[in-house]
Amino acid sequence: MQPWKLYVLPSSRMQDFQEFIADREIEAPGYDIYPANLWEPHRTARYQLGEQMYALLDIPREDKPGRIARMMENYRFFGASAAVFMYLDRRQGPPQWSDCGMYLQTLMLLAEEAGLATCPQEIWSNRSQAVTDFVGAPDELMLFCGMAIGYKDEAADINKLKSDRLGVDDFAVFL
Repeated sequence: MQPWKLYVLPSSRMQDFQEFIADREIEAPGYDIYPANLWEPHRTARYQLGEQMYALLDIPREDKPGRIARMMENYRFFGASAAVFMYLDRRQGPPQWSDCGMYLQTLMLLAEEAGLATCPQEIWSNRSQAVTDFVGAPDELMLFCGMAIGYKDEAADINKLKSDRLGVDDFAVFL
């Protein structure tokens, strides 16, 4: 069905976009980014990744301003030179959300093949109205996510992060 609609933010518009959203409030997301009362092993995996990232960046748990400042880098696309916003019709259901995820993965692999790095970002659901106003998306579309696109900074500590993963026996059953 190709239920997605992409709005591409080229490097020539990044500064305009940053100025546009600078004074916009963070909003309630248009959907739950995580399920309520996240259960194991997903809850632990989510928190461990955060702890690994902040440890790598030398931002201790007590440094709330440092952690918030790092989180706010999402809204600057981590310095990427371009971005994409993915929308889908509000009437679409879980299968079409799945289609969007598969398409994003394909887009990310194609970018990697072209020498680009990507970072999908659901955090943009917290600024969905601001993004929608900027790109001019119609009301029947809902922002699914943004995605930073640029060149990987090999010297950046964050790019050294290798997250822990569940073992194949934890998520696959071989019959």
